[in-house]
Amino acid sequence: MQVRPISPDKLAELLADRIAALPGAGERRLRVAVDGAAAARPEVLADALVEPLRLRGRPALRVSAADFLRPASVRLEYGHHDADAFHDLWLDDGALLREVLDPLEPGGSGRVLPSLRDPVTDRSTRAPYTQLPPGGVLLLDGALLLGRWLPLELTVHLALTPAALARRTPPDQRWTLPAFARYDAETGPAEAADVTVRMDDPRHPALVERT
Repeated sequence: MQVRPISPDKLAELLADRIAALPGAGERRLRVAVDGAAAARPEVLADALVEPLRLRGRPALRVSAADFLRPASVRLEYGHHDADAFHDLWLDDGALLREVLDPLEPGGSGRVLPSLRDPVTDRSTRAPYTQLPPGGVLLLDGALLLGRWLPLELTVHLALTPAALARRTPPDQRWTLPAFARYDAETGPAEAADVTVRMDDPRHPALVERT
């Protein structure tokens, strides 16, 4: 394994090239996940891919897993600071599959609901459905996405050392740290992902290259 420093702009270009080169990229809809703790800011990298993909003739649709959480009555059944519930129960996998990922299967409708529930108000966002054309790319960002058997054509994991994760996680969110330790131990996202990027310093990412 080799670790190579790379600028954020070059990282976006490299990933856009890889997405555009996936089998069937010009015809079928592709589903790409950028996985990482909030401290790694996966939404920033997912946003940065939109324009490079457009320039390669691949329209992109952005969706955040944070907009597909289960109702608060389910998420908080074991309290507001239960790390195991955060790991196991918060993401509404079924809704994400039904409304976002399954419609992008080959022969699917391409009709995607970009958001389901506001995580703050716990109410429906009432977002209209969006049509992703053939050749388009879904860019999904979120935490704890791997190991859930979600149908994805490419997965990118933004890795943080435990020390960096603790340092960059706000005090009111540090109760989630055991969930990420469990995720690393049980899922091994750095090994499970197609692409792993070290993000201890988001200004200076480093690409992990498997040899």
